[in-house]
Amino acid sequence: MMTIQLKHIHITQVTWHQAHSQLREIRTKVFIDEQQVPIELEWDDLDETAQHLLVVDDKAYPVACARLLSNGSVGRMAVLKAWRGLGVGSALLSEAISLHAQHGLQTITLSAQVHAVTFYEKAGFVVMSQPYLDANILHVDMQLSVTRQYFVAL
Repeated sequence: MMTIQLKHIHITQVTWHQAHSQLREIRTKVFIDEQQVPIELEWDDLDETAQHLLVVDDKAYPVACARLLSNGSVGRMAVLKAWRGLGVGSALLSEAISLHAQHGLQTITLSAQVHAVTFYEKAGFVVMSQPYLDANILHVDMQLSVTRQYFVAL
């Protein structure tokens, strides 16, 4: 299990089996409670086989997460409201990109909520679709072509 330590947070690569209760807690608060995503749309069979990133604070309290699929997709990225705007999401996304690149993936994809497009664009992602509804929230498909220069800049 890999752990990255940043200011007041720890990002750890975990499996669903290892951390499902913490991952469920974050995603329930952000997607189901806050954004009103229907429960049946939030949970799927991909969680079991995906790699996950779990962010905890210095007291081991879960504050953010993301799901990485073997096809280069980043999804289910969620940061608790109190931790937004502090760089947690940027650190989490950077770690997700780095892990995918370490596995030899040259293209990373995600489905971004429209309000978060600027956040992903700052990391180099480009919009690849027209807006569409997913769980009653407008999304766009985005893509990042991984280059060596990306990692030099980090």
